[in-house]
Amino acid sequence: MIVRDEFLSRLRKIFDLNLYEVKVWTALLSRGTSTAGELSNISDVPRSRTYDILESLEKKGFILMKLGKPIKFVALKPEEVIERVKKNLVKYAKERTERLEKLHDDEVLGELNSLFTKGIKFVEPSDLSGSLRGRQNLYNHIDMMVRGAEKSITIITTRDGLNRKMEVLMPTLDKCKKRGVKIRIAAPVDSTNIKIAKEFKKVAEVKDIEGKMKARFVIIDGNQLMFMLLDDEKFHPNYDVGIWVNTEFFAQALEQMFDMMWKELKAVK
Repeated sequence: MIVRDEFLSRLRKIFDLNLYEVKVWTALLSRGTSTAGELSNISDVPRSRTYDILESLEKKGFILMKLGKPIKFVALKPEEVIERVKKNLVKYAKERTERLEKLHDDEVLGELNSLFTKGIKFVEPSDLSGSLRGRQNLYNHIDMMVRGAEKSITIITTRDGLNRKMEVLMPTLDKCKKRGVKIRIAAPVDSTNIKIAKEFKKVAEVKDIEGKMKARFVIIDGNQLMFMLLDDEKFHPNYDVGIWVNTEFFAQALEQMFDMMWKELKAVK
């Protein structure tokens, strides 16, 4: 059996399998039913590893073990495998989520916070910075920053960026608004996002920045700053890059410059 390396590589990424697992699985798919020894020969996987690999595939829902002598293994239809993998992923995610939720009342979280608060005293402010890649990672970090806001949130984004932030940040911004945090949002506003802009007015001051500035950054409490380096109209979300810095000097300087322009912007009605 000859299976292209490119195809095996795709299967590994899609189904989260290692190289031996995809080799044995595709070998069994080509036979329908087979023994471990036969699969070892076909897939070029060491016989000493084949039983472990087959046991792993069985647990993950890719194959079935047929009782008898010799023990044989049965391939499932690929459509059935996809459904099983989906269900296992949902179950796994639910279990992990519940486990993480329980940490709120667990002593483990207390110990982790203790390590962080004691260690942070020895960290230079300039070290509290980093780069993030991928738009989902950027939004996860921005959401974390917003959740910790105590006084003010300033968001400058693009036309499409305003639409995206509705889904990602609106629930968190609503909680901040109820805590008394001052929220300002500036973005180009036209017929494609006017409804979103009006929705944001429920939690923030919203102004049209069309023709004044094209930028993407977030300032929290005048001391944290996240700014995106790329034009979201020209780059795929996976290649988006952002820089996060915790620096009062830089954040306040940028916010002061923005304050001067804010006064000239037209409020969304």
